[in-house]
Amino acid sequence: MIPGVTLGRLIVCPTPIGNLEDVTLRVLSALREADVVACEDTRRTRVLLERYGVSAKLVSYHEHNERSRATQLVERMQKGDVVALVSDAGTPLVSDPGFLLVRACVAAGLAVEVLPGPSAAVSALVASALPADVWRFVGYLPRKRGELTSLLRAPETIVAFESPNRVAASLAVLASIDPERPVAVCRELTKVHEEVVRATAGELAPRYQAQPPRGEVVLVIGGARLSEPELAPALSALRKLVAAGAKPRTASSVVASLTGVKANALYRALMKEEPGA
Repeated sequence: MIPGVTLGRLIVCPTPIGNLEDVTLRVLSALREADVVACEDTRRTRVLLERYGVSAKLVSYHEHNERSRATQLVERMQKGDVVALVSDAGTPLVSDPGFLLVRACVAAGLAVEVLPGPSAAVSALVASALPADVWRFVGYLPRKRGELTSLLRAPETIVAFESPNRVAASLAVLASIDPERPVAVCRELTKVHEEVVRATAGELAPRYQAQPPRGEVVLVIGGARLSEPELAPALSALRKLVAAGAKPRTASSVVASLTGVKANALYRALMKEEPGA
């Protein structure tokens, strides 16, 4: 820190994932306030800024220059500059550059302000109508079949980006494991041709094999179901604890720690047994 100079800060600014009207007033204010805007693609960001009459100095910040640029930006903030960080769409760091810069700011004692805003992962999760109490965002799905198969056996809801030309192949792998697994294929979210298709993996795999989707795709996959032999003993123990007066959530965690069965899977199974569930 230079004596007599007020430390600057980093403002992480989510940008629209498709519809430019989704930008928030706080983000626009931050972009106007910033001494420099670090962006993945200056051309993409300039379109947004011009739409709202924002004049700002832009510098590129992408996966190929992230390390060197982070050092430069930290130096600017240490001299008092305010830096706004944006990606091409959505929230920086969520499958986009920004992690190295945020980590460098924290290490240097600089303030990091994160503004709320658009996220394709969250929008898809909500639109999927699949359980959102426990979920895992994995970025892009693994390309290797073994890694993909292992991931798809997870008991929690999975949210993943996927290339349109790989949607059918990924769904075929899932269908080979569990054709009845619920899936939502969310395409072109917030855009004119937005589409959310909800069905089973067995139904969707041949559909997209015959006609691959177009545009940007987010897959939301329901959690894997435990087999009865795996679930039954743990669920029985959970019922006894709850009958003895334990709270279902707490009891689920206790049984999970003893049996290795996921607490969330136990809790859901117990809730399905409740009248009106």
